[in-house]
Amino acid sequence: MKRQNLTKILLLALILVWGCYQIKTQTFEYPETNKIDTVDDYHGTKIADPYRWLEDDNSEETAAWVKAQNELTFSYLEQVPFRNEIKNRLEEIWNYPKYSAPFKEGSRYYFYKNNGLQNQYVLYVQESLEDDPEVILDPNTFSEEGTVALSGTDFSQDGRYMGYSVSQAGSDWREFYIIDMNTREKLDDHIEWVKFSGMAWADNGFYYTRFPKPEEGGEKSSVNENERVFYHELGTKQSEDKLVFEDAENPKIGNYMSVTEDGRYGILYRYLGTHGTSIKILDRRKENSEFETLIEDYTYDHAIIDNDGDFLLMLTTQKAPKQRVVKVDPQNPGEENWETLIPESEHTLRNVSAVGGKLVANYLQDASTRIKVFSSEGSFEKEITLPSIGTASGFGGKSDQTETFYSFTSFTRPSTIYRYDFTSERSSIFRKSEVSFNSEEYETKQVFFSSKDGTSVPMFIVHKKGLVRDGSNPTLLYAYGGFNVSRTPYFSISNIVFLERGGVYALANIRGGGEYGEDWHQGGMLHNKQNVFDDFIGAAEHLIAQQYTSPDHLAIKGGSNGGLLIGAVVNQRPDLFKAAIPQVGVMDMLRYHKFTIGYAWAVEYGSSDEKEHFENLIKYSPLHNIRNDVPYPAIMITTADHDDRVVPAHSFKYAAELQEKQAGFGNPALIRIETKAGHGAGKPTAKVIEEQADIWSFILFNTEQ
Repeated sequence: MKRQNLTKILLLALILVWGCYQIKTQTFEYPETNKIDTVDDYHGTKIADPYRWLEDDNSEETAAWVKAQNELTFSYLEQVPFRNEIKNRLEEIWNYPKYSAPFKEGSRYYFYKNNGLQNQYVLYVQESLEDDPEVILDPNTFSEEGTVALSGTDFSQDGRYMGYSVSQAGSDWREFYIIDMNTREKLDDHIEWVKFSGMAWADNGFYYTRFPKPEEGGEKSSVNENERVFYHELGTKQSEDKLVFEDAENPKIGNYMSVTEDGRYGILYRYLGTHGTSIKILDRRKENSEFETLIEDYTYDHAIIDNDGDFLLMLTTQKAPKQRVVKVDPQNPGEENWETLIPESEHTLRNVSAVGGKLVANYLQDASTRIKVFSSEGSFEKEITLPSIGTASGFGGKSDQTETFYSFTSFTRPSTIYRYDFTSERSSIFRKSEVSFNSEEYETKQVFFSSKDGTSVPMFIVHKKGLVRDGSNPTLLYAYGGFNVSRTPYFSISNIVFLERGGVYALANIRGGGEYGEDWHQGGMLHNKQNVFDDFIGAAEHLIAQQYTSPDHLAIKGGSNGGLLIGAVVNQRPDLFKAAIPQVGVMDMLRYHKFTIGYAWAVEYGSSDEKEHFENLIKYSPLHNIRNDVPYPAIMITTADHDDRVVPAHSFKYAAELQEKQAGFGNPALIRIETKAGHGAGKPTAKVIEEQADIWSFILFNTEQ
């Protein structure tokens, strides 16, 4: 009997192994993708664009292509023998209550909560921290599929009115609505065609920015220009809103409005792109006041923290690449008149909040958070002790509050919420998450490796304790590398599945990010972009040299600008990786600026409209550097049909080119196209779990053996 059972087990194992072998060695018949004779002339250089037709997201041909590609991708994923196992485990560990840190508006406390597997977080209100919470907004009721999301809230100064924004299917377009919190009634006010704007409340209404309504059919891809500032008075129609500011001669300069806590100053931020801001201010106490210039040019980044009477407190990179806090007199705004309150330090100052009569400063030390409290005049008072290497965020509130809340997380520690009392100067645990995961079984270390030019780059590595470094461990390397974005330790539910199976997770803090200030950022932008790819390749080589993994077991992943990163390094070093996941990536570096808000990224990348930048972009553009002389790793591209940030045409064209040039090799070149979803924000939990199950199935299937 025992021998028969053993025979059955061995037979099943052989069937499983043979099935896996068949999938991995199958010949892929990719959907036919028509080529058209489109050639562009870039400063005398002819560049073919045979898949230009895939840029039309409304055509029947594109829809048919998407359907055929998804059928191929899901037929592949359905053959992965442990795909359901991974999905079931994800659902199991995802199913725990998740909370945001509370925040106080007026006399009431608010927080977000997800019971476990709810598609969207629910907004609750409490009259006090001891009272039972009451549901104010449940986005799960906005649509049957959970694809309509609550994308933000803004409150009037007294807390009576709550403005909230809603987005459809992950789009960047927003609609505004208002609730009277005294009566809990939704008002008739309704604002449409808003992107990248909040509600800056002042008196009986709010400032906001909006673009003109796009032409029908162009909602997801048309260029967004001429962002104007309006003031909406409660109880009126949007058509009656007062135009406060416009600059018709410079339609690609963006605008964003805020108002200081006391309502005195309106702050108008102006930006050429994702880097560099100028500022205009409106002294609202003066009758018939007009906007006056505080910061003229766009060379540095500036942010108003709040005002101190007549003066403004400002966070700036001017003469401080790691940022400093200065006091500015609006009547004499020249840099020579600034008073430094918190000087630049050796660590990067990420942000500062004015709360409880103090300035709470959030620093990065080697990509890990440090929190320091200063007086309103900039005198250091104390450092808030954090549990370990990790990331702290929050510290919001008003100047007259005696408390603030913050959350702390790390790679193996789910978010814990703390309450900080300014009177006692002590932190206490307010709410702790409970996850079906034993964090004590895992360890995190930070290493530093040398990039190609000798620059020292940090990297976090997470894995089970007792890991044997013999080069055989499935490993995922992740990075972003752009737009001054810092990647810090964070708890990812989906990463647990990978770690539990013996995987190694690595996060590299490569140049282009903001971990070490503006110099680190500029070291990976424009003509320095190759440094980003060299840093990432250096991280992979370090993991291999230290025998965490090998090219047969190393997967890489990145999204948006990180998707560009993955596409570029696969072209440059296809031999180094076994699997790659470029997500919602910027893949066509010659045309990215021709869609929605893409032109705003030219300050980061440069534009092909200029010869010197074209000559740089063409060297690494993922779409234009795909090779046909060597095999690529297994690749699964992910995008979404409603992504109006990085339009899906980037991924469509990249997939078509990749399939054509890699068709003769054995590894899959697939694209997974999510429906009723966008760049990532607002995606319902059910869709997130399905996508993550597919990503981990693809990675593990190609790296475990």
